[in-house]
Amino acid sequence: MVERGEAIEEESGRQTSGTTRKPKEGIPWNISVIIPTLNEAACIAEVLAKTRRLGECEIVVVDGESTDETLAGAQAADVCLSSPGGRACQQNAGAAVSRGNVLLFLHADCWLEPGSFEAVRAILSDDRVVGGCFRQVIDAPGFPYRMLEWGNALRVKTCKWAYGDQGIFVRRDTFEELGGFPNVRLMEDLYLMKRLKRAGRFALLDAGIHVSPRRWQQTGIIRQTLRNWSLVTLAQCGVSPDRLARFYPKVR
Repeated sequence: MVERGEAIEEESGRQTSGTTRKPKEGIPWNISVIIPTLNEAACIAEVLAKTRRLGECEIVVVDGESTDETLAGAQAADVCLSSPGGRACQQNAGAAVSRGNVLLFLHADCWLEPGSFEAVRAILSDDRVVGGCFRQVIDAPGFPYRMLEWGNALRVKTCKWAYGDQGIFVRRDTFEELGGFPNVRLMEDLYLMKRLKRAGRFALLDAGIHVSPRRWQQTGIIRQTLRNWSLVTLAQCGVSPDRLARFYPKVR
């Protein structure tokens, strides 16, 4: 293990330049799973174990100044970094040190079902596909959660907007062409999506990603959903995500 210690520009609408879309012949798709953490001692070890069981991959944990035992629980990672807080900064730092030609960004309270890596490699055999995400499964019973899953899948299908808890994966060359995640405090995933969908096709896989219901349970399903919609609307109207971050408290 290795341990190491703005405003968004307007979309130009240009297609990204065409670099290599698939590995050279005989070279497989190598997946680097990048996990940003902040006070995730309760779940990080289990997430790492489940990720290992999926198959060959590199796991990079990027901790954003946790005050609990997250780093101790992340010893099974291939690389463990310390970074200034903020998912954008953490995920960019993880991407910079990773080795895979596919980058898969996984939140620490999420885990992927068996077959997920195979599904990623299969969809990337299509040169038109630059990235994708997974079918969300919220680990709580009840009709409201099933409606959330349905709505989130519909958002990806219609708008090509995936959020971080849907397990975004992307070709490394495309990610680097786009400059990685914008350095903002909130909605870095949405701003990356706005750029990524101009680069090529974005796929929603049937393979499932299981998501902790903790934010909805602690904040309330209706309140959390309305907050999300309001913040996205304000961001679309030009309000800085750094200003909006104060209205999205951390829930742990």
